[in-house]
Amino acid sequence: MLTRSLSRMTSKSSLWRSWTSNPVADYENTMDKYPWLAKDATQPSDCHNHTCMRRTGQISAWELDMDSLLQTPEESLYGHEQRQPYEPSVSSSASVASQAAVLEDPNLVTWTGPDDPMNPHNWPRSRKWSSTLLVSCFTFISPIASTMLAPALPTMADELDTSSGLETYLLMSIFLLAYAVGPFVLAPLSEMYGRVVVLQSANLVFLLFNTVCGFATTKQQMLAFRFLSGLGGAAPQALGGGVLSDCWKAEERGRATAVYSLAPFLGPAIGPVAAGYLVQHASWRWIFWTVSIADALVQVLALLFLPETYRPKILAVKARRLRRATGNPDLHTEFDRPDRSFARLLGQSLARPLIMLATQPTIQLTGLYRAYLYGLMYLVLASFPMVWEQQYGQAPGRASLNYLSLGVGFVVGLQVSGPLIDRVYRALKAKHNHPGRPEFRVPLMFPTAIIAPGGLLLYGLAAHHQTHWIVPNIGAALFALGLILSFQCAQTYVVDAYETYAASATGAAAFIRTMAGFGFPLFAPGLYDALGIARGNALLAGVAALICVLAPAVLWRYGERIRGRSQFCAG
Repeated sequence: MLTRSLSRMTSKSSLWRSWTSNPVADYENTMDKYPWLAKDATQPSDCHNHTCMRRTGQISAWELDMDSLLQTPEESLYGHEQRQPYEPSVSSSASVASQAAVLEDPNLVTWTGPDDPMNPHNWPRSRKWSSTLLVSCFTFISPIASTMLAPALPTMADELDTSSGLETYLLMSIFLLAYAVGPFVLAPLSEMYGRVVVLQSANLVFLLFNTVCGFATTKQQMLAFRFLSGLGGAAPQALGGGVLSDCWKAEERGRATAVYSLAPFLGPAIGPVAAGYLVQHASWRWIFWTVSIADALVQVLALLFLPETYRPKILAVKARRLRRATGNPDLHTEFDRPDRSFARLLGQSLARPLIMLATQPTIQLTGLYRAYLYGLMYLVLASFPMVWEQQYGQAPGRASLNYLSLGVGFVVGLQVSGPLIDRVYRALKAKHNHPGRPEFRVPLMFPTAIIAPGGLLLYGLAAHHQTHWIVPNIGAALFALGLILSFQCAQTYVVDAYETYAASATGAAAFIRTMAGFGFPLFAPGLYDALGIARGNALLAGVAALICVLAPAVLWRYGERIRGRSQFCAG
């Protein structure tokens, strides 16, 4: 049902998008470059009717009302301003060989040139940033729903009659289990239908079931609704990397990735603060309803202002319009294949993330690197009620304020690493006289071997000895700062390495990461009961330091060689 609805659905935001065009007139203006558009010298002189002219591609602008032809509700993707010419041409990354291919295939529909404004890489910065911020808002809200329950777990356990601590933590973690599964469907669907329609459809699923969670009366209902809301909420995590790859060039991508990478961390840090006071003064059910209200607002903004960014989808719409306008059924994009069928394409697209996860060492390594750190973040979040309510004896509302230390660490990390990652990338390009490669993202990953484990260790030791409350909060903030730096570099590395398949690549990597986020909080009580908060965090910090040294070292030394053997990598 989802695939059928996706094939019919078009984003309502098309009503507010820019650029329109008269593709036939644009083609006629370039007949000197594309002689196949000119009138055939052998054409019989009595062939003057409209049908004959459509067969030979000979249509002038005055013979067709192009505004009425192109601006149908189904296909109006860009609105009513002047679109740029639809000429078969060469993309900015095309080689001499691809230019020759375009000349040999006059029916190939592609960009008008390296500066084609339809190409998302050439969009105005305002449009790029609006797309980035809207996707980041989606990515901010769904992780809030994943952790906002933390302060409410004791109350929910009593009301829903959970029988064990494992069941209680599962109420929170099962959302992340769906997070791990969702990208395997949502990411490849975005590469079939485009980013926007999949993102908005999935978010409606999240909005529906997250709202229904507030009406659950049994633990079975809560677990089912949480899982289904997690499936929809996985879309921003699965598609966000693809949107960044679509919009931003490699040397510009660092700051945008920093903003996007902040969202899934800032959400879990801020959500429990509001939840603590909701539990104390209202009901845990308002946790879900508050999130749904905020998500509905973002959904409306996305319907109005989020444009399609996936380049094959944009070119496919362009080719479809040209086929209708010129009557030439042979017009196609480089992504069209004669043997392409819906069933085969669906099977290949759904299998791609699994294949990439099983065969791509780059995804496996960066996925394990981020998985461990991501799991630690959820373990720390799960330990906060124990530390602040039991160790420090704070009320739920006041205890929830300590989550702000993580938010402070994430924001500071963004301010430091966001500009720095692009600066280092440009500096390494100049130093090595190289057009740029993903490995130039790696050097900033090394400081995380000190910052993140050091902050985790300080948090554990300070909480164990019950020092002043500011000390464990400083440790948590340092831990958060290291996380945002490591995740930003690793995320940008994957997006740079797998540009065309960035959504599937990030979805596959997210599976490993999110499974760690699902599993770590489940063993947190047993770990801290056995070792205590100090020794438990010391053990976790030591493993983190080892991983944070080995992973970037391997990527820096062998990353280019590994990518060179991949059929999915951009180069």
